[in-house]
Amino acid sequence: MANKPVSMLLLKRLLQLKEQGSSNRQIAGILHLTRNTVNAYMLRVNNCGRSNIELLLLNDESLSEVLLSTKTEPEKDSKYINFEQQLKYFTDQLKNKKTTKQILWEEYREQSPAGYSRSQFCELLKRYQDSRSAVMHFEHSPAELMEFDFAGDLLSYIDLQTGEIIRCPVLVCRLPCSGYTYIEVLQSLQRPYLIASLGRALQHFQGVPYMVRTDNMKQFVKKANRYEPSFDEYAQQWSQHYNTTLTATRVAKPRDKASVESSVNTAYYRVYAPLRNELFYSLAELNKAVFAKTEKLNHSKYQSRSYSRYDKFISLEQPLLRPLPDGAFVPKSTRSVKVAKNYHVMLGEDRHFYSVAHQYIGKQVSIVYDTENVEIYLNHQRIALHWRDTRKNAYTTIADHMPSNHRHYLEQRGWDEEYFLKRSAVIGENTVASICEVLKQKTFIEQTYRSCMGIIRLADKYGNQRLDDACQRALSYKAKITYGALRNILEKNLDKQPMQTTMDFSLPEHDNLRGAGAYD
Repeated sequence: MANKPVSMLLLKRLLQLKEQGSSNRQIAGILHLTRNTVNAYMLRVNNCGRSNIELLLLNDESLSEVLLSTKTEPEKDSKYINFEQQLKYFTDQLKNKKTTKQILWEEYREQSPAGYSRSQFCELLKRYQDSRSAVMHFEHSPAELMEFDFAGDLLSYIDLQTGEIIRCPVLVCRLPCSGYTYIEVLQSLQRPYLIASLGRALQHFQGVPYMVRTDNMKQFVKKANRYEPSFDEYAQQWSQHYNTTLTATRVAKPRDKASVESSVNTAYYRVYAPLRNELFYSLAELNKAVFAKTEKLNHSKYQSRSYSRYDKFISLEQPLLRPLPDGAFVPKSTRSVKVAKNYHVMLGEDRHFYSVAHQYIGKQVSIVYDTENVEIYLNHQRIALHWRDTRKNAYTTIADHMPSNHRHYLEQRGWDEEYFLKRSAVIGENTVASICEVLKQKTFIEQTYRSCMGIIRLADKYGNQRLDDACQRALSYKAKITYGALRNILEKNLDKQPMQTTMDFSLPEHDNLRGAGAYD
């Protein structure tokens, strides 16, 4: 009998011919089988205990069970039983990169000198491994998932200024349901470039899937775990901004993201290969070519199918994607610092100092910052907000954060002649004239600033009108204008008394007066 069983059609035809009275030799000639094969099948028919008619009434499954499943497996010898017991151990040991089949076979032969040869050992081990490496096919729901990964090979461009070849990583993003793919060349593997590119991928897809899956790349996953991986703070911010859920594959399990792995391989022969002989002189130029090839890939029809990735994406997946957020994602960083005695905290990334209210000196606070703003929190309550300033070793200070004596000192540093003239102009023209007189009294004008400030502050106590009247009276005296003189006028209410506008210096007429002629 041949090793390969005949088809059910031939087997039933054999039974029909036998029921018609044909001999085994005749049947072999009609069905183009060997006589030994026909003899072997007829032996099975005779031993099954059923007639030809009964066998012809059975369906294919039942007929196969009756005639073809009678062969028993050969008994396993002791050599194979011993080898079989060690198969799991061999497989586990091969997970160690430093262990080879050659080493395992040598150890096996030391323990079992009469065991299998190296070729038999490797063949039986491979059969065992293959039987446990079945691949499961997944049907992905529309808009359910986006997978992303870096391609193993790099693309490059030439820097025109230096002539250097710049090699760049390539990010591949894919929607598994439709196979719609986004490929971009990045300047670096660093987190900011990755996150920005993922945002552009979602813009390209014109929507957000319900989940985003990555392998355990350090830019996204803080701690790998089979059941509960923890993600980097930036990744969590990105997830919250786009309202999607982050998932990660198991460690060293690329089949968990088989879809994007397949897209990476596709990128090699549909993007890399067509560009292999072209030269590029900037990252933008390289990406333009990559986008063009990716667009062609997405619009090419699947093999043996009437639709493309793009067709399936537009008709099935895009309508179910969540809407994109209004604004672009701006990552925020967080640093924990202690408020210094000068009521400032330092943002170490820029070495710039920002103020908080002086009451928080010595407190442990959190700095939350992005490219534009710097926020300072104490126990989740914001206590300060500043525009970000990248000047190194400089200070950004809000006056309200300062103690009163510091504010006064800072105020003094801002005094000048123009400052006092503007302040006095609000009070009155006599006050302006008095301030001008005071400013002229010292060799160094800065020495008069305190007197000027004292005069102006008299308006806080006595009012603008009374101070201006007091200045008018002091100016009429033709004497030196001082803070003390003006204060004295106001304290004694002299400013409220009428001023004598004319003075009569004529002498009265009487007999004792001599005229000019008396001296002739």
